[in-house]
This record gives sequence, structure tokens and C-alpha cells, in this order.
Amino acid sequence: MPKLDLTDLPATREQLKAVFAERQGVVDETGVTIREERVPGPEGAPDVRVRIYTPDLITAPAAIFDVHGGGFVIGDLEIDHAANVRFAREIGVVVVSVDYRLAPEAPYPAALEDCYAALTWVAKNAAELGVDPGRIAIHGISAGGGLCAALALLARDRGGPAIAFQYLGVPEVDDRLETPSMRAFVDTPQWNRPRAEISWDCYLGKGVRGGADVPVHAAPARAVDLSGLPPAYVSVMEFDPLRDEGIAYAQALLASGVTTELHLFPGTFHGSSSVEHAAVSKREVAEAITVLARALEV
Repeated sequence: MPKLDLTDLPATREQLKAVFAERQGVVDETGVTIREERVPGPEGAPDVRVRIYTPDLITAPAAIFDVHGGGFVIGDLEIDHAANVRFAREIGVVVVSVDYRLAPEAPYPAALEDCYAALTWVAKNAAELGVDPGRIAIHGISAGGGLCAALALLARDRGGPAIAFQYLGVPEVDDRLETPSMRAFVDTPQWNRPRAEISWDCYLGKGVRGGADVPVHAAPARAVDLSGLPPAYVSVMEFDPLRDEGIAYAQALLASGVTTELHLFPGTFHGSSSVEHAAVSKREVAEAITVLARALEV
């Protein structure tokens, strides 16, 4: 597993690009047409780059809006490229992936507002994309899952766009870092408490995390009222500091009347799905396809 040094973000970002390029190799894009566009960003901010995956065989006029992970500080469109090709081809729906601004150069709410602007563009251009605006699911892993949770809250509070489903994979949703799993897992692979501290300090600004004034759209675990949100799927990994906050968020969704599926994968750690040959990783990938297809009525 790559050892990520979040204290040297420029070097780590370059390292991650090299690791993913080597790990993915040449992605088989057969059956999928891929293009990129620049769409209007938040007011006063740059345009947002999106990558659009259109399958040759469309089985439903629906879309998956993908938000990549990376602790708010690393990552780009390449992280989820192979997965998005697979979603488009195997589910038969359009996939749109957003390349949001990263912290600390662009702290909260930059990433979230970029995602909201891109989602708004997808909804407004649904006819051109061949998509029913009422059949858009949002999908994210790790910080991407946290941003999707926040995006669902923001869209609810702003009166749209409509979101049919939220897929929250190992979501990063709580800046307080007080759960038992966050306290216990200080040296686990890929993600651990020290990296979580850096992540939130970059995203919110130093000295802000854990304080009383962190907004719910930054850390969705702080939201008291989750009513009116779209149905959700939440996954967590056994040896992941994010485990307990994901479980708690799923419980909070259920308590607010939101249909929610929660799955804890045993014997796993944050990002363990990158060990693709493992049986539990194959289960995780297959389940993602099944869950999204069902949610989009494919």
C-alpha cells in the first residue's frame, strides 16, 4: 500500500498519480464514450471540470454523479476512472465525475460548492445527457462520501437539484474525531487518526475542527435533522477510524426516517478494496453495482 505523507501534499499528490497510473494500467474503455467539459462554477469561482461517461448501451435514462475521495486534499478524476467506466458499462447509465478544488489551497466550502455547481449543471442539462433529472444518484468514497452526504444536505436546504439516492462509501463526516474507532486506529493502513487530523485542519482551517461553530454542510455528522434526505447506502470497514462515524450517520439517517442500508465489511481497512483479488473486495465492488442499479431502477 502506498504510504501517504499528508505533511508534504505536493509530493503526495504526484506520488498518488503515479501509483494509480501503475495500478490501473490501461483501462479498458470498450463500450463507453468519455469526454470532458468545463461547467460553470460557483459565483466568483473558476469553472469546474467534469468527465462524462456515456455507455454505448444505455439501459435507463439515469445518472451517477461521482465525487472522488482523497481526504479533501489529494485526488483527481483519475482515482475513480476505472470504477466509473465499469459503472457506465455494467449498469448502463451516464456517469459524471467532478474534479473539485482541493484544500488547503481552497478550503471549505470550495469543494462542496464545486460539487453543487456540477450537480446543478447535470440536472439542468439532463435532456442533453439523456438523463431523467429525477433519477440522479450521488456516489462517493471516503472524503467523496463525506462530500456526498454534505451535498445531499445542501441540495435539500437549497430546494434542489433532486437527488434520488446517496451512496456513501466509508464516509468522512465528523470533524470531532471522538469515536472509539477514531481513537483506536492511529496507525492503520491508508487512513488513521493522524491523517484525519491533517485532513480536517486543511479543509476547515487550523484550530477549527472540533469547535462549536463547524457547519453541518462541512461535517454532516453534526446535523440534527436529516429528514427529507434521499435514501442512502452506507459502507464501513472494520479496521477504519471512520467506521464508527459512518455507523452513527446511518443510524441518524434511519432515526430521521430516511431509508438506509448499512454494511460493515469484516476484516477490511480503509481503501482495502484496492486489493482487488481479495474475496471481500470483489463482494464490495459487486454490491456497489447492485445497490446503484437498484436505486436507479435499472
